[in-house]
Amino acid sequence: MNSKQTALACNAAIENKKGIDPVILDIRKLTDIADFFIVVHGNSDRHVRTIADGIIDELHVKKIKPSHVEGLREASWILLDYSDVIIHVFHYKTREFYNLERLWGDAKIVKLSENHERKTKKTRRSSAS
Repeated sequence: MNSKQTALACNAAIENKKGIDPVILDIRKLTDIADFFIVVHGNSDRHVRTIADGIIDELHVKKIKPSHVEGLREASWILLDYSDVIIHVFHYKTREFYNLERLWGDAKIVKLSENHERKTKKTRRSSAS
């Protein structure tokens, strides 16, 4: 499984756990630390932990184990490091504060299916209300 396939498998797990506003950043041309960053958030500590656990379980089935996991206990920012793919699962307010998408603004955003983009837009509107 290559790094893009791993990132897409993570995104499938995120969708299963109703992760909010997932973004896959292609950082291959910007740095050597990883190929992709995934940024997503949940609305509660439990939701954040559930999203992270879903990703871990999904990749475990594919025999892929993280090289490092950080923040599971606090669940305001969970980092899952799969070497080529690094996933940042935030609590909403923490994501807003750190704004990694702006920090990595030169990264190419991996396009997801049109169906997923529609779901994401609907979620954005409903969370803004």
